[in-house]
Amino acid sequence: MACFSNGCSDWVGQVSIKELATSPFWTSDHIGKTATGTKHRGKGMDEMRPSSGAAAHLGLASIFPPGLQAIYGESRRLYPDQANPLQVTAIVKYWLGGPDPLDYISMYRNVGCPGQDIPEHWHYVSLGLSDLYGDNRVHEFTGQEGPSGFGFELTFRLKREAGETAPPTWPAELMQGLARYVFQSENTFCSGDHISWHSPLDNSESRIQHMLLTEDPQMLPVQTPFGHVSFLQIVGVCTEELQAAQQWNGQGILDLLRGVHIAGGPWLITDMRRGETIFDIDPHMQQERVDKGIETDGSNLSGVSAKCAWDDLSRPPEDEDDSRSICIGSQPRRLSDKDTEQIREALRKGLEINSKSVLPPISSQRHSHDRPQQSVGHFQTQQISRSRKNSLESESSAAIVPHELVRTRQLESVHLKFNQESGTLLPLCLRGRLLHGRHFTYKSINGDTAITFVSTGVEGAFATEEHPYAAHGPWLQILLTEEFVEQMLADIQDLSTREVSKLPKEYSWPDKKLKISVLPDTVFDSPLQ
Repeated sequence: MACFSNGCSDWVGQVSIKELATSPFWTSDHIGKTATGTKHRGKGMDEMRPSSGAAAHLGLASIFPPGLQAIYGESRRLYPDQANPLQVTAIVKYWLGGPDPLDYISMYRNVGCPGQDIPEHWHYVSLGLSDLYGDNRVHEFTGQEGPSGFGFELTFRLKREAGETAPPTWPAELMQGLARYVFQSENTFCSGDHISWHSPLDNSESRIQHMLLTEDPQMLPVQTPFGHVSFLQIVGVCTEELQAAQQWNGQGILDLLRGVHIAGGPWLITDMRRGETIFDIDPHMQQERVDKGIETDGSNLSGVSAKCAWDDLSRPPEDEDDSRSICIGSQPRRLSDKDTEQIREALRKGLEINSKSVLPPISSQRHSHDRPQQSVGHFQTQQISRSRKNSLESESSAAIVPHELVRTRQLESVHLKFNQESGTLLPLCLRGRLLHGRHFTYKSINGDTAITFVSTGVEGAFATEEHPYAAHGPWLQILLTEEFVEQMLADIQDLSTREVSKLPKEYSWPDKKLKISVLPDTVFDSPLQ
């Protein structure tokens, strides 16, 4: 299940991102090798790098791609004695049909800062999520004022083991996987996002199985001829830390990690040998801070990509195909591209916690929207998720007139279906979001289906207290009063444990005409749900 919360990616990370990130074409044989199969120590950069003498000032610097030059310049500022870093390069570049979006991943040896008790470590820097070339071979050039490409590059800091003379190359594979997700989904990452990976990052037995994202503590944003680029650092975390980030927010957990030396310290260095979580190290103080944060702030997780579905129990399906719980009766089986973008825009506009939660009405009227201070998301702290296709600045998607056959319907009774992982987030949805006057969305990874829970304080929803269940094509909105939320929380307490339990589980509120089922994954892998 991919998570988005006040960060910036639309649908980042648990099941879908892993599936997108894992490519049969990206293997360990590619790591650290060129097309000839030999180690690659920065020759690609060296061949294109302009000289620092008169030739560079005479215009020959154009031989070196300006976007690449800007990022290399920032790396050179930090590592002036590592002019030719060890690099991983894609065998066949993405713009030549290769599967790996990152042209290069540079690997530097960082001596740390003994005065701050920061250990020596390996520092990885990606090149390719931003526009390196400016000739539209990968990214569309949109001007110098906006983001270059996706507007960011990834970095990663891995603790150097005693006796290690060269950096491990598995982080390059991890970064290629995340980049592949970004390119395929066109969703971006932001500081505070969390990525549920469900597997040791280095394929070992490590407890570090998930990721948070934060600003790199040393690399400063750069302005290139093709736009601005920031640097987002991957931080490896344990399952308990990821869950705390989901229940509260990523930035809060990152702050806790910074305060614990063995959990990352000020520079958030990942130690794959770490066997204790921050809650193991200081169980009372850390958990108290998280609990207080949840109570005070609620959760910044505004939704997830998930295995989910819903049925309209108000009327029986007219044929077997209609039981797919996407579109019923005369509704089309799949939304048009315009309607899909309208729903995405509505979801994006609703992922906001600046003052109060707002979901824009689905109408043909053009609205003006304030740009959020930060963008959000998959894999998570302002709540506006952005994609390269339709950023919040896009007026066209906000002005779309819904397809004439896709009308908003009021439903009398609904049946919600979630897999176990999605179901365990229902208490978060209710306690961390709706009781704080916000909303929470499950977006199906298997199609257009979306389920949005809204509280009575959310503006712009088409579900109302009079008609609490309403659907626009495959997008279902459910409005829950505070009293009903408290009742549901009492009835679904067993979902808070996150322990594997016998499925299916069913919860029913006949007076509210609502039923929820938590089902095995196999149910959602079937063509019909």
